[in-house]
Amino acid sequence: MAKLLSAKARDLGGFTVRRLLPQAECKMVGPFVFFDHMGPTTFPAGTGINVRPHPHIGLATMTYLFSGAILHRDSLGSIQEIFPGDVNWMTAGKGIVHSERETIETRGQSHTLDGLQCWLALPEDKTHIEPSFTHVPKAELPYIHREKILMRLVAGDAYGRSSPVKTYSAMFYLDVIAEQGAKLERPCGSQETAVYLQMGSILIGETQYSAGDFVVLDATDSELIVQKNARFILLGGEKFDRQPYLYWNFLAYDKSTIEQAKERWQQGLFATIPGDDEEFIALTD
Repeated sequence: MAKLLSAKARDLGGFTVRRLLPQAECKMVGPFVFFDHMGPTTFPAGTGINVRPHPHIGLATMTYLFSGAILHRDSLGSIQEIFPGDVNWMTAGKGIVHSERETIETRGQSHTLDGLQCWLALPEDKTHIEPSFTHVPKAELPYIHREKILMRLVAGDAYGRSSPVKTYSAMFYLDVIAEQGAKLERPCGSQETAVYLQMGSILIGETQYSAGDFVVLDATDSELIVQKNARFILLGGEKFDRQPYLYWNFLAYDKSTIEQAKERWQQGLFATIPGDDEEFIALTD
């Protein structure tokens, strides 16, 4: 039977996110170890998101927006504004620092932000690879058409298509718009699968789910039926044989690596972001 996970609100300093992963009853789905819904929040002119530089190791981050814009900067020198439908994929590997802010043009007027941020565990043999950053605009992502259904394959492989975003384990991440009455089969067979509803309602088995629900499918759940015009994210991947440790922004398969990362950050040994190196988030924040 499918499992419904309740969101936990997190205040990021005037900006609230709904955290769906990790939770005590479900630490990860495929490689996904972290899933936040940011907003929707409308900021008055002159205000907005302002996430100071902070580090990551051992994982990849993926940002995907429904509305608004975020300016990404990192210690590799990347500067990239992301808009709805695009994907920012940052591979932390052995260590990277990034910030998430806004441009003057965005902050200079009332604006809404609504989007998702995920962290994905790297396989154990990939946790120390060189860091990298990739931006793929929505025009380069595959569309998949079914009766009453339009899908964008953001990352991974599903329904016989592949996203150009480089991933490190078998996975999928789809943005789906579907009309009432549409039926959609599970995208990748036995791979772990979850659904996050952004709007509308769907039926899985005999249970109806609505906007804001994060549902982890059971192995026997093979299909979903749209009850009311819906938009939802389908995500998942192959089950990891070993569950990694996750502390703050650090992921590793042994605690000593996390302790070393904590010390590196506290001692200022991570690379800094060119042009954004005067602020940082302390480990205790």
